[in-house]
Amino acid sequence: MIKGVDLGWLTQLESQGVTWQDEQGVAREPLELIKEMGANAIRLRVFVNPPEDAFWQKKENERCMLGFCDVQSVVQMAKRVKDAGFFLMVDIHYSDHFADPEYQDIPQAWLAEDFEGMKRRVREHTQEVMTELRKQGIEPEWVQVGNEINNGILLPVGSFKEHPAQLVELLNIGYDAVKQVFPGAKVITHLSGLPIMDWLRPFLLNFFEQGGKTDILGFSYYPYWYQMFAPEHGQHDREVLQKALEEIRESYHKPVMIVETGGSDGEGEQTRDMLRDILWGLERLPKQAGQGVFYWEPEVSSSIVPDHYPLGACKVVEESRLQFNEALLAYKEA
Repeated sequence: MIKGVDLGWLTQLESQGVTWQDEQGVAREPLELIKEMGANAIRLRVFVNPPEDAFWQKKENERCMLGFCDVQSVVQMAKRVKDAGFFLMVDIHYSDHFADPEYQDIPQAWLAEDFEGMKRRVREHTQEVMTELRKQGIEPEWVQVGNEINNGILLPVGSFKEHPAQLVELLNIGYDAVKQVFPGAKVITHLSGLPIMDWLRPFLLNFFEQGGKTDILGFSYYPYWYQMFAPEHGQHDREVLQKALEEIRESYHKPVMIVETGGSDGEGEQTRDMLRDILWGLERLPKQAGQGVFYWEPEVSSSIVPDHYPLGACKVVEESRLQFNEALLAYKEA
């Protein structure tokens, strides 16, 4: 069972002087602390041409830290991850900044491309990322072709609503590009909104009807955020989650992974329980179809990032010094 963490912000935080300590107050290498809590895999995102300062003015009053997520920075971090003994997932966003259900923006350098040009760009960028990893002797276990792609990628060219066939063609090109460099890497198709099946079924039905290629179906699971968009799912419910996992497995016959989750950094014990439940549900899928879970950015506290992201798994013990809360201990216990 994979028990992972997404650490896309880590190196940028370190460049700002942020450090982490253990329960005895001793400064420690964060990867060591994460491993001691039971994590065995790390996920890294990669953008096409991110801003040099690694910040994105998402909205007029919302500035986001992106992390050092250009190709070369990700390769360097991937080497550190592998040297520390972790499995590796690479998450390709096909954007210059975060791609998610609200934003699937075309990279600035690709804006003039038509559909044929966009296919070429997806192939070349995917191959570039994979080839740079291979040059350093780094082989990822998993590669995401797109991030939270319910509405498509590279909008409007790869829009799910406007061009569903084109969307699948772009995704298949990404799949093939990964396999050309790393035939053994598992490609993940990542959607947001588990367990809200009304958000997931339309994409999955179209994807498989159009001949979509994937090895694993990956999902984001965020009851904290569902309070705003789907209040009936705003509280974690183990049985509801398990039912959705079973439906996905039975309907689409693919292994399943929770590639993003998280809970409030002020509620470590509750998040620990949620992670236990997620692992419980995945373990009960037949034929080892439940692959594992990744916690998104546990190494932060809301007070140290400009947009005050609230779902990290750390507390501030003094200025620029963090300590992990209880949440990730679920990994050690499972």
